[in-house]
This record gives sequence, structure tokens and C-alpha cells, in this order.
Amino acid sequence: MLYFLNGGLLAFDTGFGFWVFITTLIFIYAMNKWLVPPIMNALKEREDRIRDSMESAEKAIAKAEKISRDNEKALKEAEVAAQKIRKEALEDAEMLRNERVEKAKKEAEKLLEDARHKIEQEKKSALNELRNQVAELAVQSAAIIIKSELDKEKSQHLVDSFIKDLSKKN
Repeated sequence: MLYFLNGGLLAFDTGFGFWVFITTLIFIYAMNKWLVPPIMNALKEREDRIRDSMESAEKAIAKAEKISRDNEKALKEAEVAAQKIRKEALEDAEMLRNERVEKAKKEAEKLLEDARHKIEQEKKSALNELRNQVAELAVQSAAIIIKSELDKEKSQHLVDSFIKDLSKKN
């Protein structure tokens, strides 16, 4: 124990303590004067860059979200437009089909009416021809039968009245 009291490990030398204190103060002053400000500036700059980076990232995220919403909106609008176009195309196709069906019906009705008209004309023509042949045969028959009693003019008059009677019946 004596060793500690007479200049051992725990002995205190005031001159040495004074110079340690002075050098510590000079070191602290030098640190505050030349070393701490650049370190603080570097830390401040790094903090500002990090803050700017975070703000840029937040802005980029916000912009990306806005673009995403706009894309979703555009996609929905495109789907609506596509459905509308599809619906219009179906309606146009149905309308075109109906027009063609209607046109075909009208053409068929016209062809049928033309055929009926032609048949009616042919029928009238055939009846007139038949009447003329019947009249001719009747005149010839009558001429043969009553050749001596009637002349040709009277016979023609009888045949014409007979034809008129036939026309009235039909």
C-alpha cells in the first residue's frame, strides 16, 4: 500500500495534470475550430441529400400511383368504348341482316306478283286464242250445216254474239 501513496499508479502530479488539462482544452478548441465544422457540414449535406432523395422518392411514388390510376381509368374507358363499339357493330349487323331479309322478301313478292301477272296475261291470251279458235270452228261448223239457209254475214253475227255471251260468263 505504500507504493500507491509514494508515486505509484494512483499518484497525482499537478504539473502533469495541468498540461493534460491545457492540451485537452487546445485539442477541444482545435476540434471545434477546424475538424467539427467540416464533419458537421458533411453530415448536414448527407442529411439534406437523404431528405431530397426521400422527397424525390415520395414524389416518384405519388407520380407512379397517379399514372397507375390514370392507366386504370383509361383501361376502363377503353373497355367501355370497346363494348360500345361491339354493341354498335352487333346492332349494325342486325340492322343490315333485317334490311337484306326485307329486301329479299320484297324481291320475292315482286317476282311472285310478276309471275301472277304474267300467268294472268298468258291465261287471257290463251282464252282469247281459244275463243277465236272456237269461234272459227263454230263458224266453219255452222257454215257447213246451214250453208244453204244462212249467209256468211249472218253466221259471223251469230258467232260474235256467242263469244260475247261466253265472255260475260267468264
